[in-house]
Amino acid sequence: MNGRAEFREPNAEVRRPIPHIGADYIPTEEERKLFAECNDESFWFRSLPLAATSMLITQGLISKGILSSHPRYGSIPKLIFACIMGYFAGKLSYVKTCQEKFKNLENSPLGEALRSGQARRSSPSGHYSQKSKYDSSVSGHSSFVTSPEADNIEKETLPRYEPIPFSASMNESTPTGITDHIAQGRNFS
Repeated sequence: MNGRAEFREPNAEVRRPIPHIGADYIPTEEERKLFAECNDESFWFRSLPLAATSMLITQGLISKGILSSHPRYGSIPKLIFACIMGYFAGKLSYVKTCQEKFKNLENSPLGEALRSGQARRSSPSGHYSQKSKYDSSVSGHSSFVTSPEADNIEKETLPRYEPIPFSASMNESTPTGITDHIAQGRNFS
């Protein structure tokens, strides 16, 4: 016993445990179908259009001379790069849409995990939080929190430095003794 009393509200709802979704998770048949649907839709509606558009824009920039073509391979390397970036940008842009589809699935452990993760992020801190397996049971304090006494000792032992105003006219890399005005005196003509 840790000496603290556990208090619960009488009408507080009991949380269901969050399902463990790891590398060993085997998706249900509905989830497999939704994965395939998300993969197809992200390819046809996002990746392919973005890849084609980025390739057309890149070719236009090369033909206008804004981008240079490779002396040996021409515009092919830049077009391939634009295509790959457009493809991945399309896939990444569809992630939120796919997550919403999984959240709407009934009787889905993956959907439940996504729904509970959303609730945990939008709720006040600590409401849905679970104790991490890496938390130390020795101390209830964070290792990054310092006491006021430690802050005072740190302030007393560290030397105080006055800020030096910035000067654009002189720095360490400029030689000293050189001025911008024309030297008066001898005429060499």
